[in-house]
Amino acid sequence: MPILPREQPEPPLAEPRKARQMAESFGVDAQRYDQARPGYPDALVARIVAGSPGPDVLDVGCGTGIAARRFQAAGCAVLGVEPDARMADFARARGLRVEVATFEAWRPAGRTFDAVIAAQSWHWVDPVAGAAKAARVLRPGGRLAIFGHVYEPPAEVAEPFAAAYRRAAPDSPLNGQPARRPLGLYRAAYAKFADQIRETEQFHDPEQWRFDWERSYTRDQWLDLLPTTGGLTRLRPDQLAGILGAVGEAIDSLGGRFTMNYTTLAATAVRAGAR
Repeated sequence: MPILPREQPEPPLAEPRKARQMAESFGVDAQRYDQARPGYPDALVARIVAGSPGPDVLDVGCGTGIAARRFQAAGCAVLGVEPDARMADFARARGLRVEVATFEAWRPAGRTFDAVIAAQSWHWVDPVAGAAKAARVLRPGGRLAIFGHVYEPPAEVAEPFAAAYRRAAPDSPLNGQPARRPLGLYRAAYAKFADQIRETEQFHDPEQWRFDWERSYTRDQWLDLLPTTGGLTRLRPDQLAGILGAVGEAIDSLGGRFTMNYTTLAATAVRAGAR
């Protein structure tokens, strides 16, 4: 969904302070976020685990632990780093070790890991500093994996949403985007991530992975997810109500549900050096 920068790989706002405010707005309703947001393909998790030298995983921007729990279920020991204390508290209550900090400011204190993952969070990290820091905390042969979903609902849902958002928040800097954007734009952003990893000269040549899958949403399920997204977390209740009403009507016209075709993209590379 184009005007929602929640998972989008490009920097969401030009001003760092505003970007940080949006990055830390997702904890307004951490429980809803955790329940409504989609998980990650089993094949992605399995491929990262199989391509890492051991079970120790650092999750950058772990949020409520949606990705971390998948890796824990696969036998990994996961440490999360999360700037929003509300999200961190939620994740801790569900068994995840979390330290509150931005990745750039986080202090590893000599600790190293077999994998560093960033699930829909790397666009909040300084990409150059982030890749260099990931190299420092990875053991030789360890894997950096940056991944996220492409959210592009069908036009019958995306277009009413975009129109309602323009009416509700006419001054938003997010309003200049089309109702839906092509997959190629997202793939280009992950190619840029790969280039930034390569420029550290600390990794073997990066790879780009793609996983296609789908999920059916009822009207209520989609309206539960929307308020957790970056374009909506900071709206007034009346603004949000107008948008949800328009989207709900659109989904009703489709019979009360629709199928979302997801693409999960990853940029990943192995830390150079002898194991």
